[in-house]
Amino acid sequence: MVRVRAEQQEEADRRPSLVDDAYAAMKEEIRESRFPPGYQASEQEIALRLGMSRTPVHEAAIRLQEDGLVRILPRKGIVICALAPADMREIYDVVIAIEGRAAALLAETAKTEREAVVSELAALTAAMAKARDAEDLAAWGHADECFHRTLVERAGNGRMIRINQTITDQAHRARMLTLKLRRELGASVAEHQQIIEAIRIGNAAAAQEQAYRHRSRARDELLPLLESFGLRHL
Repeated sequence: MVRVRAEQQEEADRRPSLVDDAYAAMKEEIRESRFPPGYQASEQEIALRLGMSRTPVHEAAIRLQEDGLVRILPRKGIVICALAPADMREIYDVVIAIEGRAAALLAETAKTEREAVVSELAALTAAMAKARDAEDLAAWGHADECFHRTLVERAGNGRMIRINQTITDQAHRARMLTLKLRRELGASVAEHQQIIEAIRIGNAAAAQEQAYRHRSRARDELLPLLESFGLRHL
């Protein structure tokens, strides 16, 4: 009877909703660097930290390994993948291409559509400026992520959106890990405003160029910081 109940509990723990919850919770901890690069723990330790049972954490870890966020080490537990500068360089190559094209597509839309997305992007940039003035780095990072996600999503290219979704978790991890070391938060606000203005006036070439310059500068600032952490392997 005890064995039957244990099997029933394990089966209940495998329900999609519980696994999805564990996946979302673990992913959020990784994205925000609360599970920092190189962090290693057993499934049971992670389950206790998240207030969950071990089975959904195990299933979630398998999915996160497929995402490239963790590695499952037999008899050693789960390790959070490091942020390697070489991998981030590849990610930025993709981000620069996607966001530049997204900005151009937005600039080519009808005036009413441009006005709507400009308003949304301007509000997120204002939130960044407010967070910077309040020295709230976490809020700045989240507003920055929302700006870039919105830029791509509002462009309406489904394939670009799907590709972007697969790489933004790594980009956000790098953003949050290095925020305290970055010195040019004000530059990001000014560059966002330049992207917005190019979209507002419908200048696709300028919008693409401003987006390219912005992400290229961010890449050139971030990669040396990751090097300083000595994290070289995913």
